[in-house]
Amino acid sequence: MSRITLLLVDDHALFREGLARVLDAQPDLEVIAKTDSARAALEALESLNPCVILLDVDLGPERALDFVRLARQNGYAGGVLVVTAGVGDQEAIQLVQAGVAGIFHKHNSPESLCDVIRQVAGGEVYLEQRYLKPLFQTVDPAHASAQPRLTEREITLLRLIFQGMANKEIAETLSLSESAVKATLRVLFDKLGVRTRSQLVRVAIEQYRDQL
Repeated sequence: MSRITLLLVDDHALFREGLARVLDAQPDLEVIAKTDSARAALEALESLNPCVILLDVDLGPERALDFVRLARQNGYAGGVLVVTAGVGDQEAIQLVQAGVAGIFHKHNSPESLCDVIRQVAGGEVYLEQRYLKPLFQTVDPAHASAQPRLTEREITLLRLIFQGMANKEIAETLSLSESAVKATLRVLFDKLGVRTRSQLVRVAIEQYRDQL
């Protein structure tokens, strides 16, 4: 079984160590490093390439947003999942724009977190519904550029992605094969000029909010 490697970044030692034990108990998850600061995490990325980074928002004097921007500038291309007790709408918007794959609240169950980690490692995006409205409100339709026309199936697929569904769930909902869903996604990626689901979500919100 292919293991999903993880980097934990959280300045609360008790939570960090407890979470590491929960994740390492999963047969397909492996914590390869734990840090209490963004600076230490950036140093770890010089020699490690985790599949997913689990990142707290508030790291004392540091903020998750600064870390995400620096990690991307330094070439990290894996998934970043924010795991937090809470984050404001404006900061959530900035995190999504910076390229995080999702925001997960600490009050959810460990089992849910493991499932979301697997989604993010597979290239999925996890967005809780409460953040969609603030994201849509940041878009000014008057400044939208000309964009390719989307088919009804593509629009439906985007709506299901916004609901946090994985490819398998989308396939079951639409009575399609999973390969058909992946094929539609590839067409969407090509149409909108994106490479990841987080980029797809951002462009869809910016350019197709009236259709969604």
